[in-house]
Amino acid sequence: MKRDFALAGLLRLRHLQQDAAAGELAAANALLHSNEARRAEASAALTVLPSEATGTASLAAIAAGRTSAQSMLADLDALGRDYRRTAETAHAAFTAKRAESVGLEKLEDRHGIFVAAEDLRAEQTVLDEIASTGWHRRKAGGTR
Repeated sequence: MKRDFALAGLLRLRHLQQDAAAGELAAANALLHSNEARRAEASAALTVLPSEATGTASLAAIAAGRTSAQSMLADLDALGRDYRRTAETAHAAFTAKRAESVGLEKLEDRHGIFVAAEDLRAEQTVLDEIASTGWHRRKAGGTR
């Protein structure tokens, strides 16, 4: 029997694909978390805007600032939804690639167990032959 795992090349390819999917998932999660941090900063900035107007000009400036900040929050929310969908898609792709690898890893483990059992069986056969030869020699020589 061949000692090497016949699907080792395919398993290496699956691991490379899994690593690439993990990288894409990490990048998508980084974008999502970065967007969430920017949204939190924008939301915090909105609460810091002055709310007391001293005249019509300051009232217009406050209104414009709040409108701008709310628009930015809406944009960040929309971007966050896109990033979340991308992260979910990347997670599904990673899970699929991992599942492909796991099946091959289990086959590789079973192959290793089978090869080890064959090695033990061959070793036991050699030991049995040595013991049998010694027994026959002693019997033929009349010694115990």
